[in-house]
Amino acid sequence: MSPRVVVISGASSGIGLATARRFAAGGDQVVNIDMNAPGPGDAVGEWVAADVRDWTALDAAVGQVERVHGAVDVAIASAGISKRRPFTEMTEQDAREVIDVNLMGVIGLWQAAARRMITAQRGVLLATASANGSAGYPCYADYNATKAGVLALCRTVAIELAPYVRTACVSPGYVMTPMQRAEYTPAMLADVNKQIPAGRHADPAEIAEAFHYLASPAARYITGQQLIADGGELAGGTASSHGTVFNPPRGFGGSHLRPAPRAMLRGPDPQIGAAEGSGPPGVRGCPPASRVSPRVGTTRLAPQAKQRACRAETG
Repeated sequence: MSPRVVVISGASSGIGLATARRFAAGGDQVVNIDMNAPGPGDAVGEWVAADVRDWTALDAAVGQVERVHGAVDVAIASAGISKRRPFTEMTEQDAREVIDVNLMGVIGLWQAAARRMITAQRGVLLATASANGSAGYPCYADYNATKAGVLALCRTVAIELAPYVRTACVSPGYVMTPMQRAEYTPAMLADVNKQIPAGRHADPAEIAEAFHYLASPAARYITGQQLIADGGELAGGTASSHGTVFNPPRGFGGSHLRPAPRAMLRGPDPQIGAAEGSGPPGVRGCPPASRVSPRVGTTRLAPQAKQRACRAETG
């Protein structure tokens, strides 16, 4: 397979970074479109600074890639955020930020790439969705809605752009990014792993392999589909085992309280996620996490956003 031009949003950390490494290892030219610069030792290919919420900036970034490297062969939307709080505590600003990054950011990147792929009559559009897009998880209503939206977008665009351009999504479950690992105590990690049929979290490199496959000629007959990589979580029916604000799993937020105290109903402060597809510390439900890392991973919001990292994808 000849080297391809691969554009990935949110490739400065998390799953996006792992995906960039996988494509680069295969000899592809990788361009990372990210608001945040890669960390020391994490630079893969080229970095173009852009906010995925800004469609004009995305179009300019993709145009720059095309002028320098030629036609874009693969575009992967991997930037994403999440904010953990009960549905009744969600603010309009919170919801709009999540929607603007997780859904509008995917549409913006795909559109910028698709317009050029149609001219070239070839291309693959990929995105990070989530197991959350196919099942209900408490305290992520807006996030879950955006991921379901990405899946619908994937199906629709596949029909519109066939037969020249393919689409597909990877829907991860829990993923052990470095930030996620830092937020677990050994006991929390063991408890969460017990809820996953595979008995463990995914490695970001495993999710990257899914993207690499979907972009390959081996997947040329696959379009408009999602590849679920969740260790059997959805198949095993364990999505509902994460508890609710009124009935958290044992070991998270104390005993099964009915009703929960007001503090538990609110949960922690709104939090920003990183590498797409993994759960918050210890549980996907609302009980406050015992430890929250201050690091913001693959986050497309302004650096001055004073919110704490929670979801280590995310993305």
